[in-house]
Amino acid sequence: MTQKSDQPHLVWPENQVQSSTTSTSLTPPDHLSPSRVRALPASIFMSRWLQAPLYVGLIVAQAIYVWQFWLELYLLLTNVFLSTKHVSDTELMLVVLGLIDVVMISNLLVMVIVGGWETFISKLGLETHPDQPEWLSHVNAGVLKVKLATAIIGISSIHLLKTFINAETLDEKTLLWQTVIHMGLVLSAIAIAYTEKITASISPDAIKN
Repeated sequence: MTQKSDQPHLVWPENQVQSSTTSTSLTPPDHLSPSRVRALPASIFMSRWLQAPLYVGLIVAQAIYVWQFWLELYLLLTNVFLSTKHVSDTELMLVVLGLIDVVMISNLLVMVIVGGWETFISKLGLETHPDQPEWLSHVNAGVLKVKLATAIIGISSIHLLKTFINAETLDEKTLLWQTVIHMGLVLSAIAIAYTEKITASISPDAIKN
């Protein structure tokens, strides 16, 4: 025996069905087409690839620094083992500091190339690579600026140490200005790091309000 449902049978009006069907079949005008609206933003976003030759140029510059490093190392070995002239401790230290300077500048180039490409151009996809740098996992524009400022301070420290070692051949004005410039770089790095800390501490909700 079939039981009848107590709920009334709903009958949609014919005009309402037609209106709903018609509304779903409407397409936006040609001037509001998504493909045309997104063409300009897509072109602007693709323009980031114009920076790719700049990073390739930095790779070439790094290769030049590698050549410079081996050339200075060859001259050092020649002067120490094959030359009759005695190399003093001061001269040896200055050459070694020059080699360290080249290495630190090369590290700065790697940081700019890898971090800049990851931040401004495209992801490198190194999440599962065993040699992925630790800082690359959380790098952004602010972190990259702080790390670059720190690297520049390290390079300036090497130059200042070379100046102090060779202070006998330099005047007091040169020593003073190099010290002032180094302290200016230190203060600039502190200001950049403090600004990045303030920016990172601001929550998105606070920015919206």
